[in-house]
Amino acid sequence: MGLGNKMSEENPEMREMAARICRDYLYGVWKHVTTENITLKRISGGLSNWLYNVQLPDGTVPIRGEPRQVLLRLYGQIHGERALEGLITESVIFTLLSERRLGPKLHGIFPGGRIEEYIPARPLLTKELADPTLSSMIAEKMAQIHNMQVPISKEPTWLWDTMTKWLDTATDILENVEDIDVRHLKNVNIVRAIDLDHEIKWFRSLATRHKYPVVFCHNDMQEGNILLRQNTRKPELVLIDFEYCSYNYRAFDIANHFVEWQYDYTAAEYPFFHERAGSGPTKEQKLNFVRSYLRTVGKEEGPSEEERLMMEIKIFYLASHLFWGLWSIVNAKLSEIPFGYWDYAVSRLKNYQYLKEKIIASGGSPTTVDNDDGVKKITTVVD
Repeated sequence: MGLGNKMSEENPEMREMAARICRDYLYGVWKHVTTENITLKRISGGLSNWLYNVQLPDGTVPIRGEPRQVLLRLYGQIHGERALEGLITESVIFTLLSERRLGPKLHGIFPGGRIEEYIPARPLLTKELADPTLSSMIAEKMAQIHNMQVPISKEPTWLWDTMTKWLDTATDILENVEDIDVRHLKNVNIVRAIDLDHEIKWFRSLATRHKYPVVFCHNDMQEGNILLRQNTRKPELVLIDFEYCSYNYRAFDIANHFVEWQYDYTAAEYPFFHERAGSGPTKEQKLNFVRSYLRTVGKEEGPSEEERLMMEIKIFYLASHLFWGLWSIVNAKLSEIPFGYWDYAVSRLKNYQYLKEKIIASGGSPTTVDNDDGVKKITTVVD
């Protein structure tokens, strides 16, 4: 039996396991659920996690405020010590975020997975990031995460370590062009013309020249990871997907979020994303976000603090483009998900180069870079 069939909601062994886990880790009427009476629906089956919605039997009434339905997450294959270390860190972070009501509630954690709150919600749409009310709420959520003290290394090494690790893989991929589909060669050659090792070193020297504030960051606050709860009187947001969480420069999180205003990942056709040139936040929209953010972190609001943060954000636009450009090269080889990784890598790296040129033209000083939305219109030719 293939893995897909084994993990199917129809498979009696899978149903038995789901019922047993819920009986063991949940309370109230969950103590009496059986293979026959639970409702089990598989939500997704990626390579890393298998997700299921488990519901109490029809007509069952919760007796002690227990949830009517939960999300059962089963981890996929865990290879090596680093993957295990990452999983432990992610579990700790998930637990802390659950306690602070910043992420889904954690109902149970067991060796092969965990039971989470099932949130009737939908992810935000790219264009909703510009909604002033939602944007202020996102800024508040981000600030609450940045205010957390998390028991992991407080040094901002994650950004550099991850880029260095991805650079090794990317270099390998770019040296073995014969393994790459010829349709992608035009984009591959654009990427190969960039000295990625040099760019990482250049940006690192720029970023480490100043003592930019380091906080606990989400690092991937794009619209797909920001859920809007359904059936609530007033809008309520929940953050998900904490796999990139780490201590990092605060401006990376904000700049990275602003860049996401311009990328829509819901395109039905290849390359499966739209770059919405010119739809990045205006100076006023950035200030609306920054003010909500500073108010929530408890920093005294004032023109000097706002200006300082706006300058940092300009610098870290570069980091966002470089980081996800590298990620895209790595995933072009490793990922099973249909996505135009080479097109995306070209888009992000060209935007990086464009912004870098502006900084150099202004004498390498971020204080003199004029306001820009971080993404220039670039047309990527797809063969």
